[in-house]
Amino acid sequence: MIEIDSLHCGYGDREVLKGIDLRLDAGEMTGILGPNGGGKSTLLLAIAGVIPVRSGSIRLGGKEIARTEARWKARRMASVPQRSTYLFPFRCLSVVLMGRYPYLRSWGDYSRRDMGVALEVMDQTDILPLAQRRITEVSGGESQMVIIARALAQEAEVLLLDEATSSLDVARKIQVFDLLREKNRQGMTLLCVMHDLNLAALYCRRLVFLKEGKVVLDGPTSEVFNDYNLSRIYEADIRVSRHPVTGVPQAHFVPGGNGPVDP
Repeated sequence: MIEIDSLHCGYGDREVLKGIDLRLDAGEMTGILGPNGGGKSTLLLAIAGVIPVRSGSIRLGGKEIARTEARWKARRMASVPQRSTYLFPFRCLSVVLMGRYPYLRSWGDYSRRDMGVALEVMDQTDILPLAQRRITEVSGGESQMVIIARALAQEAEVLLLDEATSSLDVARKIQVFDLLREKNRQGMTLLCVMHDLNLAALYCRRLVFLKEGKVVLDGPTSEVFNDYNLSRIYEADIRVSRHPVTGVPQAHFVPGGNGPVDP
């Protein structure tokens, strides 16, 4: 699905990603984690084709991302940034409908199907009551839910999420990730940049850790999510136990800890 080979990219004179090699198969739900400044958001921007590749390659379905047309990419990949700013008072339904633009003909109107998809994803994300509200007049959390619905309206094969739920309350985060897991079960491939270790462990079957622009750990959550790995990567005293209901590993930070634990 997504093949990344020897990827180098950055901003100006600063190189952020330093030789990333990564394979993501269709149908995966993978979490991208690691300390601040490790290159997580840069990786998603590179995959989305927003920032140029200095060297190396990124392929989606065998095609080099840099050589594909915007409409082709938009039908296959959708993105949810950490936050979006709207200067114009679009109605929330209109913002969600923007996710349907890859399917519009030149100067065409939205079809009945486009409207149906938009209303369906607004219902799935529990924001249908906001349909006629202005995006500039809703809360930050509500606005982010609209952006998530817009991405789902694209009906893309791949969904890139960059801290997509960081502005949401706990209940909303669980609601969104329950929905994303269901989309994943239906075949959607998800790549989720996250800082919440426990949320990532609850929903992602595979975790990739970036640090200083390199992949330092990659594997099944059940194998890589442990005291030693987390403590070493985050340079903190972190202990892992099992979730009382699901049994998946969960992290606990030790206040005043003495740094990484021994293996």
